[in-house]
Amino acid sequence: MEKTAKIYIAGHRGMVGSAIARRLVSDGYTNLVTRSHAELDLTTQAAVVSFLEQEKPDYIFLAAAKVGGIHANNVYRAEFIYQNLMMEANVVHAAWLAGVQRLLFLGSSCIYPRDCPQPIKEEYLLSGPLEPTNEPYAIAKIAGIKLCENYNRQYGTQYVSAMPTNLYGPSDNYDLDNSHVLPALIRKAHEAKVRGDKELVVWGSGRPMREFLYVDDMADACVFLMESAVSEGLFNVGTGEDVTIRELAEVVMSVVGFEGKIVLDTGKPDGTPRKLLNVDRMSELGWAASTSLQDGIGKAYADFLTRSLA
Repeated sequence: MEKTAKIYIAGHRGMVGSAIARRLVSDGYTNLVTRSHAELDLTTQAAVVSFLEQEKPDYIFLAAAKVGGIHANNVYRAEFIYQNLMMEANVVHAAWLAGVQRLLFLGSSCIYPRDCPQPIKEEYLLSGPLEPTNEPYAIAKIAGIKLCENYNRQYGTQYVSAMPTNLYGPSDNYDLDNSHVLPALIRKAHEAKVRGDKELVVWGSGRPMREFLYVDDMADACVFLMESAVSEGLFNVGTGEDVTIRELAEVVMSVVGFEGKIVLDTGKPDGTPRKLLNVDRMSELGWAASTSLQDGIGKAYADFLTRSLA
């Protein structure tokens, strides 16, 4: 990408979009285009078509999405499938109408079957049933991948899909009703420490295994893909390493400084037993994550303290 190229970041206020914006600015890109939800509703087709026809960006990072943890995905099922389908369909189609040749679509590792062989390869997509608790979101993201794939096939566009593992970091959501597991643990451990509690309640059995990627590493991977010669395809983005939820809680407690004990609430759902991505495709291109889990959680906790005290 040329440093003066016009780059539209859809979802620039979200965790991933803001990280991509930070990375582009630090790399010297000077022509970034952004719109807040109040300025542009991506679920409204006519507004998106008009916006992209007017702006005609050279590149698009499609990071806008309705996201949440296992509770939110399972409760707000209609919103998760509808809003994500509409946003991605509108942006991809309008990008093609506006002559945008390069687009990067952000997906999620939940696109893969619940009982996938581990680590999960890109070719396992659509090879089995999905995890029921987040099936609507997963189906929407699969549709986004197929949109990119088929616009490439029919129209010769260069739309690439990046599938991140579980992300965390600055601008994360710490609302206990709809956040993901890691930010929820950071908040719960911090509040337990402040109250002087002796226990930290962790949902589920503690046995499911998860992989976590610091969001600035994800932004680095996105820019890397857009700057590369890759013109199509699906790419897993992760660390290639995972931990149990219990081990994750222990790292969070260490970073936060909470010295109580873990209590497992086995009445809460575990979700998918394991989700570890095979990251060979990114490795072969020459990319790898650089932030350790301990360091990343330390940075995330510092961000949480800044925001909670603001």
